[in-house]
Amino acid sequence: MSAGLLLNATICFAITISSFAFAWVLARSEEEHSEKSKPTLWSLIVLWSLVGLTYLPTTIRMLAAYQGMPALDLMMYNLAAIPFSFVSVPLVFFIMYVIVGDKKISAYTSLLFVFFGVAYLTFLYTKGVIGPEVSTFSSLFVINSDIAINIYLMGLFVIPTAMIIGLLFLIFLQRMPKRLRYRTALPLVAISFVFDFMLTDMITLVDVMQLAARIFVLIGTVLAFLAYFPPLTLQEKLGIKKYSYQLCEHQEDIDYDDLEEEEIIDV
Repeated sequence: MSAGLLLNATICFAITISSFAFAWVLARSEEEHSEKSKPTLWSLIVLWSLVGLTYLPTTIRMLAAYQGMPALDLMMYNLAAIPFSFVSVPLVFFIMYVIVGDKKISAYTSLLFVFFGVAYLTFLYTKGVIGPEVSTFSSLFVINSDIAINIYLMGLFVIPTAMIIGLLFLIFLQRMPKRLRYRTALPLVAISFVFDFMLTDMITLVDVMQLAARIFVLIGTVLAFLAYFPPLTLQEKLGIKKYSYQLCEHQEDIDYDDLEEEEIIDV
């Protein structure tokens, strides 16, 4: 089989390792965050863990396709669909908590996306998929349910993406020094980058587009890590070297006029 499948598997494995590593680093930083910011911290840990759990079986899928094992390919596709279906849940919790600062409201809102995920899996598994179709660069499946695709597009893509854009808009409306926008906007941009290209990856029927989407997911994962833990050279370039930060505080609690050089609040 084509070496392109091995390239695809390598990229998926890199996404898996980087996502789990990022989740682990975030978990280790728990003591550095206040009790108020810990809900968003753990929502991000769950988010990146789900990304890793999605691409771990996908890595095995690409290796199975390379070895000509369609049964294992299908099994891993169905397995990867489970964590993928719930990626939007911690993402929505994160966005809602940043906006309203209430764990109950955030939990109830994110619960709605649990139902979306369950509905998507139900129609996916009952109607099945067509494939795999192994090509030069990938192994592709066709979802055999229009309802599952509609749930996928509306519940798992359009609404969470709109929420990310809305939160970014709110951030740019806030009065804050330009150098602080690195800590607020870039993490959301990176999450959106990963989230949107994951959806492209799962629905595309073009092998080259799928491979490109996975490359961008990997780039987005690295970008997210740099957003939270920028290297010293980047800190110096952006003028944020002296800043310490917490992952999240409710927006209404931030008084940007009173921020000292050592202080920064993140989403």
